[in-house]
Amino acid sequence: MKTTLELPDDLLIKAKQVAAQRRTTLKEMVTHSLRRELGLDSMDELDADGPYELSDLGLPRLKKRGTSVEASVVEKIEDEIEREELESAFRKRGK
Repeated sequence: MKTTLELPDDLLIKAKQVAAQRRTTLKEMVTHSLRRELGLDSMDELDADGPYELSDLGLPRLKKRGTSVEASVVEKIEDEIEREELESAFRKRGK
């Protein structure tokens, strides 16, 4: 259904900016906002045991797992992957 809304210029400009950043449309932003405001968009739509939850903005995000990832952990994983790739390359070369 089509309708016309009169919005303050600053609100419309900001909404269009956010829609562009999220790679969505103004129509989708308004629809999502109205559903959230009317209580029609809830966590019931997401699997409660799944990895996602709704943010304060009503957008899905990964649930926090209670642990933080530190640079040292990432570096260790990268080193293991590099070592495995090198070992694999040497094994292939040796055949």
